[in-house]
Amino acid sequence: MINTYDEALNFIHGRTKFKKIPTLKRMRRFLDELGAPDKKINAIHIAGTNGKGSTLAFLRNIFQAEGKTVGSFTSPFLIKFNERISVNGVGISDAEILRLTQELYPTIAKLDAELPEGGPTELEIVTAMMFKYFSEGHADIVLIEVGLGGLYDSTNVIMPKVSVITSIGWDHMHILGDTLPKIAFQKAGIIKKGVPVVVGGVDPDPLQVIIRQAQKMQSPIQILGKDFDVKDNGEKNWSQYFDFSSGDFHLDQVQTSLIGDYQTHNAALAIQAYIEYESLHQRKADPKIVKKGIESTRWAGRFERVSSNPTIVLDGAHNISAVNLIVQTLENDFSKGHVYILMGILADKQADKMVDKIATVPNASIVLTQFAGPGKRAAANPEKLEHKLETHPKNVSAIDDWHEAITEIKRKLTADDMLLITGSLYFISDVRKYLKQPDHNLK
Repeated sequence: MINTYDEALNFIHGRTKFKKIPTLKRMRRFLDELGAPDKKINAIHIAGTNGKGSTLAFLRNIFQAEGKTVGSFTSPFLIKFNERISVNGVGISDAEILRLTQELYPTIAKLDAELPEGGPTELEIVTAMMFKYFSEGHADIVLIEVGLGGLYDSTNVIMPKVSVITSIGWDHMHILGDTLPKIAFQKAGIIKKGVPVVVGGVDPDPLQVIIRQAQKMQSPIQILGKDFDVKDNGEKNWSQYFDFSSGDFHLDQVQTSLIGDYQTHNAALAIQAYIEYESLHQRKADPKIVKKGIESTRWAGRFERVSSNPTIVLDGAHNISAVNLIVQTLENDFSKGHVYILMGILADKQADKMVDKIATVPNASIVLTQFAGPGKRAAANPEKLEHKLETHPKNVSAIDDWHEAITEIKRKLTADDMLLITGSLYFISDVRKYLKQPDHNLK
């Protein structure tokens, strides 16, 4: 029997990650055994290669500004597992994690015994916990982030009010496919019959895949740059500014603390999703509420400044698409001073391409390091990675111990410089805990 919070986590993390054949049948059976809790919640479903978390955060704050209690399901967690299931941005308690695990356990044991391939996976269990919790009435609306892909993701049993596809880029190719249209097909799997879908800036070929799926499902589609638009007005004093327009709805000089012009795109997706949701309920979106929600949004680990003296920034960019956006932000808004970039990357990512790309930033020095990856996933070896780089850039070096690397880089920082720590959400989670310790005296 599971009697403590730690035992609950050990049980969840001890489950298989994937099954050989992707299917939603096992997830559907699991939930039906639990009384179909997914059919009792009011949800918005969010997929995409990058930008899911930020879009969700913007949307959550808009709904909160309206006075709603907002549930969220996100992955991975940055500090503590409980963050994955949250209410108004606060992870549920240890006691709730224990209770939910205990309540699901008999059904899991039953499916373990009855199903030929075994019972639910780790992600399926966490997803079922989320559905069970929010079916109890803890939130007015639930924002659900896809874990992996979309079509066969455990969250894809949901019938949402609105679907969102933020972006299509290179990640998880061994599972989702080796071309952007193949990846888009997996993401477009979240589109449900008649449910409005909001789509971000996607290249023409993968966009056509999404459009075809929306047409097939008779789903109204709103595309960034075609049906609604955003104009980035640049960064000033660690705030990003933008204008938004959608039909007769306009916002000027909206301010957000999430840095990067790609964050204005994520904000635009959130605003449009909110407009679609309000329209379904015969309501018009209130510009004051939207602006208040966007301006109050914070999202840890997304170009997050954790220190201003010296300037230290954490960003969870963990694939080539995300690194491209970081490079764009650095070149557009941080060309003054020197940027020291500390990178820890998981070995199963396109690590060499990520480093080759970020090494193109003219005023940057890159230090490769390693960290303890989650579970059995290892971090890329910094020395081997350095030798593997195609261009062998002179501004790349390696330091195995990331604690030592941070100490060494901090000694070099002047008032105009920045230390950017990136490469993996798992890596910056470790770094964030370390930097937040009292003896670091960060300001």
